[in-house]
Amino acid sequence: MVEVVTREELKKGLADGSIALIDVREPDEFAAGHIPGAASMPLSRFDPAHLPKEPGKRIVFNCRSGKRTLQAIEMARLGGRRDADAHYEGSMLEWVAAGEPVEK
Repeated sequence: MVEVVTREELKKGLADGSIALIDVREPDEFAAGHIPGAASMPLSRFDPAHLPKEPGKRIVFNCRSGKRTLQAIEMARLGGRRDADAHYEGSMLEWVAAGEPVEK
């Protein structure tokens, strides 16, 4: 089962440190603008072994529109990571449309 995280839940989790946000877009996309606090882990080179393992911290994936996040979740599952099943469904398109800050 895939857990959907809303923009408000993501903002709260980033602010209080309870979410590790993993951006699976390619490096050029990440460099052009990303959600502040996100870590870059491009889907083209995705390795579940490199996902953070911090007790009490939820892993949440984001991309441009929400499609690549589902691929990352599946790859994480296949790699044995049952704790990496959440994504910010709206991803960057929703984030930017809502006027949220973007880091470059």
